[in-house]
Amino acid sequence: MTVRIAIAGAAGRMGKMLIEAVACADDCELGAALVRPGSSLSGIDAGELVGMARNGVRIASDIHEVINDFDVLIDFSVPIVTLDNIAICQSIGMGVVIGTTGFTQEEQVQLNAAAADIPVCQASNFSTGVNLCFKLLSMAAKVLGDNADIEIYEAHHRDKVDAPSGTALSMGKVITETLDRNLQEVAIYGREGQIDARDYKTIEFASVRAGDIVGDHTVTFAAQGERVEISHKASSRMSFARGAVRAAYWLADKNYGMFNMQDVLDLK
Repeated sequence: MTVRIAIAGAAGRMGKMLIEAVACADDCELGAALVRPGSSLSGIDAGELVGMARNGVRIASDIHEVINDFDVLIDFSVPIVTLDNIAICQSIGMGVVIGTTGFTQEEQVQLNAAAADIPVCQASNFSTGVNLCFKLLSMAAKVLGDNADIEIYEAHHRDKVDAPSGTALSMGKVITETLDRNLQEVAIYGREGQIDARDYKTIEFASVRAGDIVGDHTVTFAAQGERVEISHKASSRMSFARGAVRAAYWLADKNYGMFNMQDVLDLK
C-alpha cells in the first residue's frame, strides 16, 4: 500500500524536512504541499523547494485545490491553521497527523471531537527516541516518584514561541498520571526570589530559547544521595519528520479515533 501524504506548512523548517522524509519513504509519496494564502512559493515544484529533483507536485495555497490528491495530512503549523485544516479533513473523511503544539484546552476539545469521525494521530514529539523516553519516565516514576524531586528542563531554538515545550508538558503528564497527580495542580514554571522549601509532589519546569537548538529534554529524579536523569537530545528535525511519516502510514487504514506515537510504536 502506498499512502499519499499532504504537508501543511511546507515552507517551514519542519515542512521541508517532511517533504524530504516522504521522498525517502518506500511506502509513501507526496500528494500535496501547502503554504499560506498569498505566499510567493505557491505554484513552484515541491522538490525544488527543498533542493531536490522536481517531483511534479505543485505547491498550493488552498487545501481545497488538492483535496483529491492525498490520503493523510501532516500538519506542523500553528493552532488556528491546524484547526481549519482538521475541520476540512473531517468533512471529507481524511486522517490527520498533528505535530502542532500550543493548543488551548478549548481547541483541544475541538480536536478530540474531530477524532470521533476521522483518525487523528497527535503527538508533542514524533521522535521514536522521545517516545521511548516517555515509557522510561513512567517506569522511573513508579520506582522513584514518591521519594524524589522531579525537574524537567527543555531547550529549543530562539524562534519557538510556546513554553514549556509540548514535549516537556507531555513528559510531565506521563509522570503525574503514573503517580496519580494532577499536572495543573503540581506544575511550577520557573523560580524567582525567596522561595519556600519545595514539596515532593511538585514538578518544576525550566525552559531555554536560544540559537538554533533543535530540541533538548532532560528529566531529573533527585533523591537523597542519588539522582536519575533521562535525557533526549535531537540534532536534526529529520527524526521528527521520519516519525510523522511513519505515523501517517500507520494511520492510513484506521477509521476514526485519537492516537499518539505510543500507539504507532506499540509502546502502550
